[in-house]
Amino acid sequence: MTDGSSSSFFPDFGLLLYLEELNKEELNKFKLLLKNETMESGCCQIPWAEVKKAKREDLANLINKYYPGEQAWDVALKVFGKMNLKDLCERAKAEINWTVHSLGPEDARTQEEQGEQMCDGTEYRTQIKEKYCITWDKKCLFGEPENFHPGVAQKDHELLEHLFDVDVKTGEQPQTVVLQGPAGVGKTTLVRKAMVDWAQGSLYQQRFSYVFYLNAREINQLSERNFVQMISKDWPSTEGPIERIMSQPSSLLFIIDSFDELNFAFEEPESVLCEDWTQIHPVSFLLSSLLRKVMLPESSLLVTTRLTAWKKLKPLLKNPHPVELLGMSKGAREEYIYQCFEDRKRALQVFSSLRSNEMVFSMCKVPLVCWLLCTCLEQQMEKGGDIMLTCKTTTTLFTCYVSSLFSPVGRNGPSLPTQTQLIRLCHLAAKGVWNMTSVFYRENLRRHGLSNSDVSVFLDLNILQKDAEYENCYMFTLLHVQEFLAALFYVMQDKWGTRENSFQSLEDLKLLLESKCSKDPHLTQMKCFLFGLLNEDQVKELEKTFNCKMSLEIKWKILQWLETLRNSEDIPAQVEFLELFYYLYETQDEAYISQAMSYFQKVVINICGKIHLLVSSVCLKHCRCLQTMKLSITVVFEKMLNSSLPDEIWDGGCITHCWQDLCSVLHTNEHLRELNLCHSNLNELAMKTFYQELRHPNCKLQRLLMRFLSFPGGCWDIASSLTHNQNLMHLDLKGSDIGDSGVESLCEALKHPECKLQNLSLESCDLTTVCCLNISKALVRSQSLVFLNLSTNQLLDDGVKLLCEALGHPKCHLERLSLESCGLTVVGCEDLSLALISNKRLTHLCLADNVLGDDGIKLVSDVLKHPQCNLQSLVLRRCHFTSLSGEPLSSSLLRNKSLTHLDLGSNWLQDDGVKLLCDVFRHPSCNLQDLELMGCVLTSVCCLDLASVILNNPHLRSLDLGNNDLQDDGVKILYQALRHPNCNIQRLGLEYCGLTSLCCQDLSSTLRSNQNLIKINLTRNTLGYEGIKKLCEVLRSPECRLKVLGVCKEAFDEKAQKLLEAVQVSNPQVIIVHDYNDHSDEDGSWWRYP
Repeated sequence: MTDGSSSSFFPDFGLLLYLEELNKEELNKFKLLLKNETMESGCCQIPWAEVKKAKREDLANLINKYYPGEQAWDVALKVFGKMNLKDLCERAKAEINWTVHSLGPEDARTQEEQGEQMCDGTEYRTQIKEKYCITWDKKCLFGEPENFHPGVAQKDHELLEHLFDVDVKTGEQPQTVVLQGPAGVGKTTLVRKAMVDWAQGSLYQQRFSYVFYLNAREINQLSERNFVQMISKDWPSTEGPIERIMSQPSSLLFIIDSFDELNFAFEEPESVLCEDWTQIHPVSFLLSSLLRKVMLPESSLLVTTRLTAWKKLKPLLKNPHPVELLGMSKGAREEYIYQCFEDRKRALQVFSSLRSNEMVFSMCKVPLVCWLLCTCLEQQMEKGGDIMLTCKTTTTLFTCYVSSLFSPVGRNGPSLPTQTQLIRLCHLAAKGVWNMTSVFYRENLRRHGLSNSDVSVFLDLNILQKDAEYENCYMFTLLHVQEFLAALFYVMQDKWGTRENSFQSLEDLKLLLESKCSKDPHLTQMKCFLFGLLNEDQVKELEKTFNCKMSLEIKWKILQWLETLRNSEDIPAQVEFLELFYYLYETQDEAYISQAMSYFQKVVINICGKIHLLVSSVCLKHCRCLQTMKLSITVVFEKMLNSSLPDEIWDGGCITHCWQDLCSVLHTNEHLRELNLCHSNLNELAMKTFYQELRHPNCKLQRLLMRFLSFPGGCWDIASSLTHNQNLMHLDLKGSDIGDSGVESLCEALKHPECKLQNLSLESCDLTTVCCLNISKALVRSQSLVFLNLSTNQLLDDGVKLLCEALGHPKCHLERLSLESCGLTVVGCEDLSLALISNKRLTHLCLADNVLGDDGIKLVSDVLKHPQCNLQSLVLRRCHFTSLSGEPLSSSLLRNKSLTHLDLGSNWLQDDGVKLLCDVFRHPSCNLQDLELMGCVLTSVCCLDLASVILNNPHLRSLDLGNNDLQDDGVKILYQALRHPNCNIQRLGLEYCGLTSLCCQDLSSTLRSNQNLIKINLTRNTLGYEGIKKLCEVLRSPECRLKVLGVCKEAFDEKAQKLLEAVQVSNPQVIIVHDYNDHSDEDGSWWRYP
């Protein structure tokens, strides 16, 4: 480009106009920065003597003289940028772009030819390197250790290189990558390093021609503009028009840093978003268009965010690829802590204290947090404090840390805030936590009554810090400090009923208490600190620190909230007990924990970490009203199982000690009657501890469920417990690795006169024919056992034959026996039929899922005819018989007077077989109360016979016809019978019967007139909106007595779902369930739920 063309492109007077806007102080700063500005090789600097005395016009002429053409504007823009005169820079760039577009055709061609040479990205890369190059400064604002390198770890370097690699699972290359992690973990450092590496030519060279960096703090302060203006802040004028590169969006990468800090709702419908990057819009609109791939859809995105904002970000993105930054590993944390101290002994003390609390040690994943906590603990040691106690909870540690910030050092130390200033800051902190806001601007501070002088106080105390890069941005030095002060706000509410904002605070408190970590992770730590601040010692220390009075009135408001849960029908479903235990542990107040836990009679928890075990052991010890406890313990003992260290010294014995405390509940809680320890992984030492407590003379446990457990030491200890604990009456070992050898130990215990066990379930315990002799002997000797479940074991006919020897013995007290899926055939039925005739006590028998066939059913039917047969419940589900069995069954049922429950489900009975049975079912002498015919290949043809049964059998209470093709026509016939005053049916199963909305009018009238029907199952039918509408009308009626309705709400459209939800509000007595079987009568499934 010639000088003439340069002059026309960059007019001399234009630079003067911009220099005229500088005040005297700014002009002098401009001159100083100009003095140090190094130009490209071949150009010299302006003599300082001339610059120093030059006026504005003279200065403009000097710049144009020494830096010809566009170089004058280049150097001016660089200096303006260093002076942080963003508005000036943007207007100048806009003028340059306008000048480019205003060139004539000939000039434009010349410019294009020149542009091909100068728009190669070199200047932009140079600009990026200068701006974002990470300096490994050994000094930190807070005084980090000299040998700590705050750079990116090698593993993060590798992570950066592979962010956009092809996904091996999908075979696709991600276009949108989300880098997630906690505050301070290094997300911004990493993406800025990506900018530098790209500019230096060592990253993404084959993937992206240009990379642009957008920071949330800057974006929040931008006004309306087009997208090009938004990204061109670092674009050198010497590169030519930035619009040139927008034509190839697939080669562009946009880095959006700190999404969680954006003050935008992103609620715009996608249909109204902007495709044109030249149009002027609010920046929120532009950013939403970019994120949702409406604008520049072929471009790539790298977004950083905290984990707490993922729920807000995810719906905006197309096929996001999330990557989590985990922070320092355990080994790295240990190494870092040792670097913080010259005295290795002191470093060991601090490391041990931090390591003792899993939550505190987890916070140390962030280097800055780790450093500040180390500094705080060092100060504590110098004062002679017990740092192990300081690290007991996160609240005690941060009380110590915050107190150290507020403690004046010497006469010249920073002034302390007043109570009013502190309350306003705490209110700001609380609002920020609620809104997931950690960056505050001047207007936020003013809105909370914080003046410039107020802010200065907190800046001096290192409570707040000002962003050095972006104007008017403030944040708390640590997110945890913000969360601590947010919790403190509620404790400073001295008079909850009189403050202006007390009502809102009370509402916030209720929402906070109801929040769950899985849904509201941003509230978790504030809630934790709030419970920790219920401790009077912590409050006294803070009152001394802040020189103000605080209130513990909130302590009792939390108890009131817990008390309301006691009235809930299903407390375990509404309470995340592990979370509650963690919060209560934070209080370190045994009396308060006892009060809080007194509201719970049933607890359900899944312990899968040391911290879970710790807090559970503390809280359960104080749960004096506990009657039922369900525990699942996984992972905790796995390290002990795989460790070469002795169990007693592994992890300082902490786990062993906590487990001992938890197990002690068995004998310290006099109300505990049931323990469910299913799906747990316990080592031999843990089991030994448990058995000791189970055998304790004060243990009142009656029901013990140990399903799907491994017994590393065999079954001798559990068998021994049966003879020592005479309160234990129910033992369920379903799915556990008992085997034939384990059964031998159990049978020895059953034969012992001190054993009082009544119910024993050995379902799916890998048993074979071998164990049946031992079981048979035990059945004869045991005076207490009345229920035995041997389902899903390969006992076969030979094993059943051995059992039948005991069943036929006069000393056998067994009343209920389940042999479901035991490999039984017609051969075994012969032995069983003989035993049943001689047995006077057996009332319940389950033979489900055995291949008995029609011949086997004939043998069973012969038993039912016998006058000495006392069976009350017979389960023949999936026994592979057909309609041929209808005749022997009907003949035997006509003569049987004891049978009240009969399950014939999932057999090929068909209409003909059921017709034969109905002749008996409607007979006045038939005593059946519960009849199950699910999946019997029935159609509407049999419904007249079934209706006759409903009308004529006064005893029938439950009828299940699910999984049969009855259709609307067949069910209408049944509904007519149900409306008859003689009908006594209380429970009706019509799951998957081919029903539509056409049957719902008849059903509605049935529900109005039938005062006995309280349960009906309609799941897996196509009722539609119209059908649900008719049902809901009657469900709201006071005439309807229905209590349980089986339908899957999610299977219907939104309108139908709202109708069902409205019913539950207007008629709370109606329970609408998807899994209807969970609400079926226990007696109908007695063999599964003893």
